[in-house]
Amino acid sequence: MAAATIDFIDLKAQQARIRREIDAAITRVLDHGQYIMGPEVKTLEKDLAAFTGAKHAISCASGTDALLIAMMAKGIGPGDAVLCPAFTYTATPETIALIGASPVFVDVEDGSFNLDVKGLEAGIAAAKTAGLTPRAIIAVDLFGQPAAYDAIRAFADAHKLWILADAAQSFGATLQGKTVGTLGDITATSFFPAKPLGCYGDGGAIFVDDDGLAKVMDSIRLHGKGEDKYDIVRIGINGRLDTIQAAILIEKLKIFKDEIAARNAVAQRFTTSLRSVVTVPEVRQSATSVWAQYTLQVPADRRAAIAASLKAAGVPTQIYYPRPVPAQEAYAKYPVASGGVPVSDRLSREVLSLPMHPYLDEATQDRIISAVKAAVA
Repeated sequence: MAAATIDFIDLKAQQARIRREIDAAITRVLDHGQYIMGPEVKTLEKDLAAFTGAKHAISCASGTDALLIAMMAKGIGPGDAVLCPAFTYTATPETIALIGASPVFVDVEDGSFNLDVKGLEAGIAAAKTAGLTPRAIIAVDLFGQPAAYDAIRAFADAHKLWILADAAQSFGATLQGKTVGTLGDITATSFFPAKPLGCYGDGGAIFVDDDGLAKVMDSIRLHGKGEDKYDIVRIGINGRLDTIQAAILIEKLKIFKDEIAARNAVAQRFTTSLRSVVTVPEVRQSATSVWAQYTLQVPADRRAAIAASLKAAGVPTQIYYPRPVPAQEAYAKYPVASGGVPVSDRLSREVLSLPMHPYLDEATQDRIISAVKAAVA
C-alpha cells in the first residue's frame, strides 16, 4: 500500500485554526459591499506598517505589481539597467522588462542563494558595455532569508544606485534586528497563497519611508489618479488589492508571528537531523528566515532518483528553480555579468525543496527526515 502523501504546504490546517475569524471577516465585507478599496484595505496597510516599522505600506494586487509600481514610481524606463540575481522567479526581471528597462543578471551566493555582492561590479560593467545606465539593484530574499543588505547598500551608495528589496519570500524575517520592509529604499512583497503570509488569491504590498514616493505609488496603483479617480496625473495601472483579500490578511497577520516561530522550529529540526547526510540551508548569524522554502542541495546526477524515492515515501518535493533566468528564452537578449552565472547554473541542477509550513507536526517531520536519509543513502 502506497504511503499517504504529505501536503507540501498545508493551508487547510491554518484555515481550520482561524476559520471562524476568516468567515466573520469575509461576511463583514459582504455586508458593507465595498469590494474595491473598502475600509479593510486601510486597516491592513496600517497593520502592515506597524508590523514592519516602515512609515508607509501600500497594498496592491500582487507581488509582481509591487515590483512594477516601485520602479514606475522611481522613473525606471528605456535605456536604464537594473541589476538582479540570475537565480530567481521570472517576476523579478519580468517587471524590469515590462517598463522598457533592461535586467542585468548577476550570480548568487552558494550558501544563501541570494545576490552575490562580489558580482555587482561586473554587472555594472556589462550594463555600460550594452550602452545602458545602471539605475538600481533588485535584491531577492530567496527562500525566506534577507540578502546581504549591508554590503549591497555600501555598493549601491558608491555607485549612486537605489535598492528595491524583492521580499516576496521573506516577509516577516529580520536582518541585524531590522524587519523586512525597512532594508531597501523600497520593499515589495507578495501575498500569493503559498507565501509565508498569504491571502486566498493574489495580493501584494510595497513598503517605503519616503512620503513623496508613497503618494506616487498610491496614485500608480489607482490608474495614476490625482485628487480623484477621474483626475489622471500620470500613467498608472489597475493595481488595487481586493477588500476581501485585505480582510483575510488582517486575520492571518494576527497569528503570523506564531507561525514564523513554528516554521523556524521545523527548519531547525530538519537542519539538525539532516546536516550530516546532505547539504542543508544555512542562515547568517545576523539574520532570521521565515522559511518560505526549505531547500536542500543534492548531487545533480542523483536529484531525480532522490526525488523519486521521496515521492514513493509520500514526501513531495519541488525544484525552485530548474533553470536560471538568463537561460530562459525570453531573457536571452539581456546582459549577464562577465564570467557568467556558474553558481546559479549549478544550483538549478542541485536544489530540492521539502515540505515546509507551520503545521508540520513532529511525527510528520520525522517521516520526512527518515525518507530523506533513506533517499540519499
